[in-house]
Amino acid sequence: MIESTLVSVDVIALRFDPDARTVLVGVAPRAQAPFAGELALPGVLLGRGERLRDATTRAVTGKLGLAGESVTATGQLATFDEPSRDPRGPTLSIALWATVTGPSGDVAVWHRLDDVPALAFDHDRIVADCRPLLADKLWRDVAFTAGLLGREFTTAQALDVTESLTGDRPYPANLGRTMDRVPGLERTTEHASALPKGGRPPLVWKWSSEAVRA
Repeated sequence: MIESTLVSVDVIALRFDPDARTVLVGVAPRAQAPFAGELALPGVLLGRGERLRDATTRAVTGKLGLAGESVTATGQLATFDEPSRDPRGPTLSIALWATVTGPSGDVAVWHRLDDVPALAFDHDRIVADCRPLLADKLWRDVAFTAGLLGREFTTAQALDVTESLTGDRPYPANLGRTMDRVPGLERTTEHASALPKGGRPPLVWKWSSEAVRA
């Protein structure tokens, strides 16, 4: 039995959908009051002696219905300390990110970052305030970037993820130069299958084994 503290762990769980060509954030209806039935980020009260990483996985698996192995990476974003953020009383909220892959979960509802619905508590503010932090992590934080894009991906997918997080689609050549400077990321000579509408097949990028393990 986990003994809870008054520190909440609220998670922005992100997955890249290559078919929709966008990054999606997972929310789920709350099972209990307050805000029962309303959508919220997956969150739990941090247990005494519990590591943030473990609480993040517990939130994602317990609230979104994902398997533990679907969580590819986690990390910390910011702390929210508005005393009235929870009607049950003052609590600190530590916002964290998690990148996930695999099945979408039993109860999770996935939305584009530009189209997240109204959420319970202060979760709308958490998403809005943390989005620039997430955008800044892309191509800077290897664990975050690799967790989101997977072990290998195309230039087209890199452009889609960058646009999803930043709101702007970069020029391919500029993004390519940025990616060339990322430790452990390798530009291959391979190309993905041709695009449905024709055109030059996009280049494939891969992470080195050392980068993925790190």
